[in-house]
Amino acid sequence: MKEMISKASTRFLSLDVFRGLTICLMIVVNTPGTGANLYPYLVHANWFGFTLADLVFPSFLFAMGNAMSFSMEKLKSASPSFVWKKILKRTCLIFLIGYLMYWFPFFQHTNGMWELKPISETRIMGVLQRIALCYFFASIILYYLSQRVALILSGVILLAYWLVLYLFGDSEGVLDMATNAITKLDLNILGDGHIYKKDSIPFDPEGILSTLPSIVNVLAGYIAGVFVQQKGKTYEGISKLLIAGFLLVSLALWWDLVFPISKKLWTSSFSLYTIGLDLSIMAILIYGIEFKNIKLGVKFFNVFGKNPLFIYLFSELFYVVLCQINISSSMNLFEWISENIFQNVFPGSFGALITAIVFMLLCWILGWWLDRKRIYIKI
Repeated sequence: MKEMISKASTRFLSLDVFRGLTICLMIVVNTPGTGANLYPYLVHANWFGFTLADLVFPSFLFAMGNAMSFSMEKLKSASPSFVWKKILKRTCLIFLIGYLMYWFPFFQHTNGMWELKPISETRIMGVLQRIALCYFFASIILYYLSQRVALILSGVILLAYWLVLYLFGDSEGVLDMATNAITKLDLNILGDGHIYKKDSIPFDPEGILSTLPSIVNVLAGYIAGVFVQQKGKTYEGISKLLIAGFLLVSLALWWDLVFPISKKLWTSSFSLYTIGLDLSIMAILIYGIEFKNIKLGVKFFNVFGKNPLFIYLFSELFYVVLCQINISSSMNLFEWISENIFQNVFPGSFGALITAIVFMLLCWILGWWLDRKRIYIKI
């Protein structure tokens, strides 16, 4: 992780806004207020189905692919040893930060004493870990293979993942939470202590096997980024993005009939559905920002787009710190603020949303300060 001074960029402003928008929504979805039911569209689908919250993470992977479309050409002209060193270094750094984030704050208070939180109970996979793995495999694929081969490989990955889930899940419940191939692999390799435990049973929505189709979201983002650089500022380019988005969404909804859309399983239909939506959103942003020169919200979201991973990491750690400060035996500081301040002013689901928005704005202030100082922290 290092500080970098801003340089002139040829990157489309609309792509930076797209990335900033995903970080903004990611923070809002991850830090909802308490004391009231949440709006359904800001809560992940329980198992099958789709909500706005389910679009956020795949959109970030798609945006990462966009960013790679600007850096990969330089990498392709470098030696394999340099490329491998760079890719491995960044992969390990992001993965390690993700692991430490789940271990944070490293100590716990039990029986009147402070002790080190047991490593045996620390989650290994997670959001940043998936980002790291997707970056690694997508980078290797794009370095060694052509864009056309990467596209064909994406189709193979989605079909193979569909086959694997149906071949190795239990016949009584191939896609059930307890008996699907993802759960079985994670329990066998990671063990019960190292996977996500905040669902009805131990199950990791960022598991090892389900990382496979999420790589396709990055590859799609890269291909879209290359296309945008070539034809993005034309009506033909925007039209083709919208057509591709419509076709992928239609194909995903057809596939949903036999392989249901599920963010937690990251099914192949889910991957196609989110890619189709992201292509459509990208086309709309390009039209509004690059063609119509619409400025509303551009600077705001661009602040998130300048330091995306760092701001996301800060938001997670800041939230954990607030939750570690106990106001009473049954309420931490974050809950107290949400239920005693925001719920009194805006009762119900709206108050829970306002809590998340205010928290997001606090994170935005950090991003704004970094941008003002021209500090860009690359993770």
